[in-house]
Amino acid sequence: MNGILLYIDPGTGSMLFTVLLGIAATLYFLAQKFILSLKFRLSGGKAKVDTKKLPYVIFNEGKKYWNVFEPICDEFEKRKINVEYLTADENDPALKKEYEYINCRFIGSGNRAYAYLNFLNADICLATTPGLNVYQWKRSKNTGCYVHILHAAGASASGYRMFSLDHYDSVLLTGDYQIDEIRELESKRNEEPKELEVVGCTYMDELKKRLDSEGCSKHEKRTVLLAPSWGQNSILCRFGEKMIDSLIATGYRIIIRPHPQSFTSDKEVIDPLLVKYPDSDMLKWDREADNFDSLNEADILISDFSSVVFDYSLIFNKPFIYAEGAFDPSCYDAYWLDEEIWKIRILPKLGIPLKDEQLPKLKEVIDEAITDTALLSGRDEARAEAWAHIGESASRTVDYLVKKYKETA
Repeated sequence: MNGILLYIDPGTGSMLFTVLLGIAATLYFLAQKFILSLKFRLSGGKAKVDTKKLPYVIFNEGKKYWNVFEPICDEFEKRKINVEYLTADENDPALKKEYEYINCRFIGSGNRAYAYLNFLNADICLATTPGLNVYQWKRSKNTGCYVHILHAAGASASGYRMFSLDHYDSVLLTGDYQIDEIRELESKRNEEPKELEVVGCTYMDELKKRLDSEGCSKHEKRTVLLAPSWGQNSILCRFGEKMIDSLIATGYRIIIRPHPQSFTSDKEVIDPLLVKYPDSDMLKWDREADNFDSLNEADILISDFSSVVFDYSLIFNKPFIYAEGAFDPSCYDAYWLDEEIWKIRILPKLGIPLKDEQLPKLKEVIDEAITDTALLSGRDEARAEAWAHIGESASRTVDYLVKKYKETA
C-alpha cells in the first residue's frame, strides 16, 4: 500500500477536538500570565494594590450590567454593609448614584482594569464577567472567593464561551435547570464541584416591578420588535436587508434593537443598514441602555438565540418568533454537553420558529404567533424552571455573600 487510511470515529474526534481546545486555552493563559508579570516588573512593581483587605468587592465590566448589580448594591446599602464597587466603564450609572455604604470607583478600562484586579485584596469578589483565569483577568492570590452571577435566565452552558466559569468558586444561578449543565461540565473536565446557589434574577425582578407599576403599553398600531444577538449567526448578519424589507412589508410599526456588541463586532453589517433604513414614523432603531420601553411597546418579538427572548416572554408574557438554526454551540460550553441545552429545548414551547423560506410571508407568521394560546402554558413552564424566587433575588444574593464572607474572612 502506498498509504494508510486513518479513521477516527466521531466520538473520538470530538474528544480530541475538546482536548486540543483545552491545551490551547491553557497555553493562552500561561502566555498572558507571563506578559502580565513582565509588565509588572518593567514598571518597577508600581501596579496599584489594595493594602487593606476589602470584605466585599463587586466588579462590573460595563454599564450594560448595572441592571444586574443595582438591586444588589441597593440591598447592601439598606443593610448598611460596606462594599467596594469597581467598574471598568467610566459611564457606569453607579458612579453618579449617591450611596453611603457603596464606594463606587472607576479603575480604568480594558487591560488597565484587569491589571488592577489581578492584584485585588478582598475576601469576596462578585462579577458577571466570564473567563476568570482564562483571559486577561487572573485570580489574585490575595482574594479569597470569586463568585459569578449569571446575567440572564437563559444563560449557563449556552451563554458562555468554553471554560468561562471554570475558575470561579461559586456561581449564583437563576433557576434549577442550570445546575445539571454546570455539574456535567465539571464532571467531564474532572473539576472540583463549584458551590451553586439558586438566587433568581435581579434585573428580571426589577423589570417586573416596573411593569407592575407602569402597566402595559397601549398603542393603536401593531408593533414588532426585532432584537437579535450578535455574530455571524445572528438575524441581521444572516438576513440583513431581506429581514428588514419583510418586516416593512407587513405594514406594522418596527423597532430594531441590535445587541450592543453588534455595533462593534458586526459593524460592517450594521452601518449600511442604519444608512439604508433610517428612523421614520414606522421604523425606529433603539440604542438605549434600557430596553424596557421597547419590550413593553412590542406586541411580538423576533430574535434568534439571544436571552432577550426570556425577558420578553417571562416578564411581559408575550410570544416571540425565533430564527431556526441560529445557535452554533461549537465555541460554547454547550459543545461539551450530551443533550441539547435547555435554552434550545424550551424555545418551541415559548415561540414560533421562522424558516428562511417564510420571510416573504412574515406577516402571516406574526399574526399566527400573536394569537397562539398554546404558548401560554409553555411560558408558565419556562418561568418556573428558569426564574426562581421571583422578587427575592437581591436579598438572596446578599444573604449568600454575607454567609460566604463569614466563612472566608
